[in-house]
Amino acid sequence: MLVDYELIRRAREGDGPAFNQLVAAYRKRILGTIARLIGRPEDVEDVGQEVFLRLYYSLDQLRSAEVFEPWLYRLTANAAYDYLRKRRRRMESRMADLSEQQVLLADAVAGEKIDRDESQKKRIREAVDALLDRVSEEDRVLLTLKEVEGLSLKELGEIYHVKENALKVRLFRARQRVLKAFTAAHKQAAGVSSLR
Repeated sequence: MLVDYELIRRAREGDGPAFNQLVAAYRKRILGTIARLIGRPEDVEDVGQEVFLRLYYSLDQLRSAEVFEPWLYRLTANAAYDYLRKRRRRMESRMADLSEQQVLLADAVAGEKIDRDESQKKRIREAVDALLDRVSEEDRVLLTLKEVEGLSLKELGEIYHVKENALKVRLFRARQRVLKAFTAAHKQAAGVSSLR
């Protein structure tokens, strides 16, 4: 817990400076989580703003200060889901307007501007994102919160409102789906290279 329960209680009662302290205490952590969930640095601040707006307007609904952190992570995950859904719809409509040649040309121009190290990091990031795009957003968020953010099963249980055993099953299945997606992508890549 980054803040004490008294500060949360004061913020719930409408104390503006207490709310500002909450935001200041959790801002860096929440923005880091968002960055890992959405994978687009240029949109992190906007999604973070949405999280803190949701927090402001719903803080009076918080049952008790003890569940504040899991509740805040849930708000963060929901805002990230909403962003990903909107982005997917926008990307589908934008990509549909481009010809394959335009997409390839844009990729080539972008690749020329990035030095070798950045290019390699980008390829790794894209491979991971592409792999996670092959599984549901629920799997992506769950695995990011567990594997990247390092949340415990207890913390995840409070966020998802399920027991630890159910969470273990969800995590196992999510990991299996990622592994299956990786295997399928690897086979597809091997098939393409054998055709050359």
